[in-house]
Amino acid sequence: MTTIGYLGPKGTFTKLVTDLAFNREEKISYKTIPQCMDAVEKNEVDIAVVPIENAIEGTVLLTLDYLVHQVNLPVEAEVVLPIQQHLLVHPDFKGDITDLKEVHSHNQAIAQCHQFLHECMPNATINYASSTGRAAEFVSKLDNRPIAAIANRLAAEEYGLKILKESIHDYKENHTRFFVLTKNKQLMKLKHEKMGEKTTLVITLPDDLPGALHQILSAFAWRKMNLSKIESRPTKTGLGNYFFVIDVVQPDNDILIPNVIEEVEALGCQVNILGSYPVYQMEL
Repeated sequence: MTTIGYLGPKGTFTKLVTDLAFNREEKISYKTIPQCMDAVEKNEVDIAVVPIENAIEGTVLLTLDYLVHQVNLPVEAEVVLPIQQHLLVHPDFKGDITDLKEVHSHNQAIAQCHQFLHECMPNATINYASSTGRAAEFVSKLDNRPIAAIANRLAAEEYGLKILKESIHDYKENHTRFFVLTKNKQLMKLKHEKMGEKTTLVITLPDDLPGALHQILSAFAWRKMNLSKIESRPTKTGLGNYFFVIDVVQPDNDILIPNVIEEVEALGCQVNILGSYPVYQMEL
């Protein structure tokens, strides 16, 4: 049976998107994003599902940096999930929002609800957990103490928590992208129709080429290639040294992608392909 590693425990958005995207595969929880990716690298599981970007808070930098610097795993699919954050409390808690003294959640979830916390819970202490599911699990063990978690409806169901306030995220169009990583793409059998295709490139600029980024972008522009994202990250080799991650809205093919790579490499840049993959949209 195919095995899938996800950021756990039960009740995380990663578990939710894994359940929605895949059928009967065995699903294994990991405490951290690097552990998920290491599990595929070490052949402990066949597939890993990890968050890569949120519409409100941007890139999950831990995922991106670990993919670039630590593991050699191709991205074989992207799954997009709408995100709904709720304020969860123990069922024995009888107070109101103003009575809560602490809030626990993943740092991305906290950031997605910043305005709500600022306006409705300005005096509550913020505590960061390794995942939204872990925060919900923590609150489930606290009986009637004035402590809440920010997590999804699945977490409330998994840990028997009460939803004190629904949809507390600051913006309605809150979505998260997840990468599906595997060494064997034949094992991937997602349940939904694909929405489109992308190719993600990692480009490292030479040190002594003035206007290098402009020339790189021109290589895409004159070919009329649509870029959905460009982001810089430090190479970790010294101050001022960066690589660029570029998402191209089309699959790798025999012409455009190879030709643009050839042109960019001719400028002295180093180019790696993180993946060329289908994109799927999930619905709650």
